[in-house]
Amino acid sequence: MDYRALDSITVTDIKALGIASEVADELHGILTDIIRSYGNGSPETWCHISKRVLSPDLPFSFHQMMYYGCYKHYGSDPPAWMPELESAVFTNVGQLLERRGKEFLGSNYRDPITSFSSFQEFSVSNPEVYWKAVLDDMHITFSKPPKCILQMNDSPDCQSPCPGGQWLPGAVFNPAKDCLSLNENRSLDDAAVIWRDEGCDNMPVKRLTLRELRTEAWLVAHALNSLGFEKGTAIAIDMPMNVTSVVIYLAIVLAGHVVVSIADSFAAREISTRVNISKAKAIFTQDLIIRGDKSIHLYSRVVDAQSPLAIVIPTRSTGLSMKLRDGDISWHAFLERVKDLKGVEFAAVEQSAESFTNILFSSGTTGEPKAIPWTLVTPLKAAADAWCHMDIHKGDVVAWPTNLGWMMGPWLVYASLLNKASLALYDGSPLGSGFVKFVQDAKVTMLGVVPSIVRSWKSTNCTSGYDWSSIRCFSSTGEASTVDECLWLMGRAGYKPVIEICGGTEIGGGFVAGSLLQAQALSAFSTPGMGCSLFILGNDGFPLPQNMPGIGELALGPFLFGASSTLLNSDHYDVYFKGMPRWNGMVLRRHGDVFERSPRGYYRAHGRADDTMNLGGIKVSSVEIERICNSVDESILETAAIGVPPHGGGPEQLTIAIVSKNQSGSTPDLNKLKLCFNSSLQKNLNPLFKVHRVVPYPSLPRTATNKVMRRILRQQLAAQHRSKL
Repeated sequence: MDYRALDSITVTDIKALGIASEVADELHGILTDIIRSYGNGSPETWCHISKRVLSPDLPFSFHQMMYYGCYKHYGSDPPAWMPELESAVFTNVGQLLERRGKEFLGSNYRDPITSFSSFQEFSVSNPEVYWKAVLDDMHITFSKPPKCILQMNDSPDCQSPCPGGQWLPGAVFNPAKDCLSLNENRSLDDAAVIWRDEGCDNMPVKRLTLRELRTEAWLVAHALNSLGFEKGTAIAIDMPMNVTSVVIYLAIVLAGHVVVSIADSFAAREISTRVNISKAKAIFTQDLIIRGDKSIHLYSRVVDAQSPLAIVIPTRSTGLSMKLRDGDISWHAFLERVKDLKGVEFAAVEQSAESFTNILFSSGTTGEPKAIPWTLVTPLKAAADAWCHMDIHKGDVVAWPTNLGWMMGPWLVYASLLNKASLALYDGSPLGSGFVKFVQDAKVTMLGVVPSIVRSWKSTNCTSGYDWSSIRCFSSTGEASTVDECLWLMGRAGYKPVIEICGGTEIGGGFVAGSLLQAQALSAFSTPGMGCSLFILGNDGFPLPQNMPGIGELALGPFLFGASSTLLNSDHYDVYFKGMPRWNGMVLRRHGDVFERSPRGYYRAHGRADDTMNLGGIKVSSVEIERICNSVDESILETAAIGVPPHGGGPEQLTIAIVSKNQSGSTPDLNKLKLCFNSSLQKNLNPLFKVHRVVPYPSLPRTATNKVMRRILRQQLAAQHRSKL
């Protein structure tokens, strides 16, 4: 849609969006005053519009009119949010820089906003200073401190074969202990967990104080000890992410064992694969998962997977809904073993930094999933991401719909509790008004999302009427977001920023992100992660010059705090380093995403390298095409762009899979959509691109982490094409 410049917008234009006449007059008056003071299309103009003109109850079409009208002639990456120095100096990073900025950056230090990019570069070139400062600020404790922060591979003392060196060598500690610890910034009466169960949406939120969380985690750790497991035993969790599973998670780590993360959506075969790879000796699970009127027999899946000893938590207060397998233990019987130890502190088992604490798995959409161990350093990376990029600290309430089976579950535990914030959990679907109301009632200050959830909220308008004014910032990960989805989300909370973050299970957090100390553009990343260096590979396979705009496969500098150095069932070097180019004498680390660096210095994700396609000799990412196709017609919920090779060979043919918002309505006119897609792609992307086919789907196939499985779509569409020959 071609939006008009702000000074061309009339009261009649505003009324045409369904806004009452008197309201339209008032809005236009404020807009005119802003234009008179700040111009017709500057970032300052937008800043005042977002604060003085826009509100969640106004039609989103009006928000779009204001945003696109303001930035009609701005060019790429217009800022949707800008930091203010008055608040920036009170962020975690801002306070650190105000204390030590001149020590770190010398006379070049100005203020936390101006000097943030220099500080990021400092974090890469001075890991010893940066990571010590952050760990001290987060009050991380060691029973035996590290010899240094990073021991390079050429050191005779380095015990890591990974090109990334060895982090915190000689350190002995336990991250779960610090999740439960006291210091001058934390009391036993602080709310550690805030939660609500689906179906209890009109009840007050529940709270677990730090005192109560410690007591429960200690008791489970004592009970684990009573089972006689050796230190370092792998123990699985296959449960929804609720208060009980978080207590269990902390207890396993506290007792010196290794959590095996299994998503509660997995079928028996997938559970069995993960149990066998990890050699888990026990598994915590529930008898049922209840969602509305539907009951999912989770324990039955665990039994069908021939899992080891199961400790089974009843979903209903009336007790277990089924008879247990011989040898399995009910939650009540498990805790009864150590009832006399309730309230007795459990002495945390502290281990060396390279010890495993969690085994997680890649999505496993093809073949056997990669088994990725987190060491004790990885939780510190997760917490440091939140400390820096989302500014999580005491007083914050952090919510992010996820599961302990995927990295964002453990990430959320550490990001909240190691930073002395409250962890907010909703045991139910995040897609409806129940979760939306929970965000309001729990007074969530940092809300994490995946774009598909935002897409659903926007489609159903289920946030209407709820107050999200407590939110300080959003964060988004898991897949590429769109500009309109980010704009809509920001508008639900008075235009608080969306901090995009992209990383991976093997990273333990992000390698590129946003920051509350930088202007944030929609659906974009403003900075490499702290301590991370990014390289975009050119067509020759070697890095483009640093800070040069371009697009290509992303590679990472090898020295990543907390990143994986081994895999349980694959050769780590072969997966992440073999065949990668060298830069300044160091071999770069493979990641596999296609990234773009814009002329204004922002980064954008364009999907996996294997999600690129070759259309008439031109390489293009699926995400780039989908961004355009998603906005072609109001009836479209989402699209997936697939390059399908024709039977017998030849150039890939562009196929667009579409999901309609109204599944029960009439089938969309596919030929009309095809013409619209072609027109928009040729106008906005490349005049040579042509859509070969449009295929309707009820929903797109996704991994449990919400990534679209384009490879599966490609296989399905190629098979359909062959069957019609």
